[in-house]
Amino acid sequence: MRPSGPGADFASPVVRRLLREHNVELQAIRGSGRNGRVTRDDVMGYLRGPAAAAPVTSKALSVVSAPAEAAPLAPAPLAQAPLAAASAAAAATPAGAGLVPFLPTVYRPPRVEPHEGDEVIPFTRRRRIIAEHMVYSKITSPHVATVAEVDMHKVSLARAAPRPAGQGKPSFLAYLCTAAVRALRDHPRLNSAVARDALVVRHSIHLGVAVDAEEGLVVPVVKHADRHTVEGLGAAIDELAAKARAGKLTADDLSGGTFTVSNPGREGNLFGVSIINQPQVAILRMGELVKRPVVVTAADGEDHIVVHPMMHLCLSYDHRVIDGVAANRFLYSVRQRLEKVDL
Repeated sequence: MRPSGPGADFASPVVRRLLREHNVELQAIRGSGRNGRVTRDDVMGYLRGPAAAAPVTSKALSVVSAPAEAAPLAPAPLAQAPLAAASAAAAATPAGAGLVPFLPTVYRPPRVEPHEGDEVIPFTRRRRIIAEHMVYSKITSPHVATVAEVDMHKVSLARAAPRPAGQGKPSFLAYLCTAAVRALRDHPRLNSAVARDALVVRHSIHLGVAVDAEEGLVVPVVKHADRHTVEGLGAAIDELAAKARAGKLTADDLSGGTFTVSNPGREGNLFGVSIINQPQVAILRMGELVKRPVVVTAADGEDHIVVHPMMHLCLSYDHRVIDGVAANRFLYSVRQRLEKVDL
């Protein structure tokens, strides 16, 4: 236990930031400073734990510097600190607390030790928030996924059509988001949140669009997305994405989302299953557009093989409140709107 007395509960801003970065309580560390004050060396010694007896040399371990928002790294012998901190936190966490609340009391996560040539990259604050949010979502919501294949031929034609001077060409993402918010009007249960033992069905549709920024994933929100045309929604998404990549998003830009669309990019992404963005109950993930032969039925009833751009959509939903029938109806509605360009 830490000694009590004058100054025992004080620590410098640098020390407090280091404690926050490693999720350690001040009271857990015995201070060696004046009147029991906790110093930076006290924190680093606590994080190293027993491993400090065999430090890793700079030749054996290559350390990548943390971004500006992370606490500064100590010299090479202290490079184990992030890993030791995780092990110490796991050992000190009682059952039912922390990132994995349902672990049995006899289980402790395996300790990860760096080997020669390994890089230790400390989590930034944003990465830690993302990690905790993802684990919380998986523990909270029983995730179920359903996938639909969409023929994007008519959307491609709509994008290629002549437009008034000065009007940009909406992206495929803009068309998908427009179809999604229109479908949410007809299937409002997907635009909801769970509050204890009740379902809160949101009146307004505020669309979150996942953006991969330099420091990690962020989800800026287009407020009242269903009031936009496809051009207007595309412009709003582009504006928020630019702010995200420039690091200029505000708290308001990131708050209030009721449904999320994820677009992980065009490289090798046939389809995937996204984690629900809590406290929402569903998330729609866009797959890669791939041109391939498909069978279409002409007006005369004859089948023809043609080459069309095809895309998979994957809907992850919270099975506590969304049943398979409701999820499939929503996804079918999105598909129909895209294939008919009914926006």
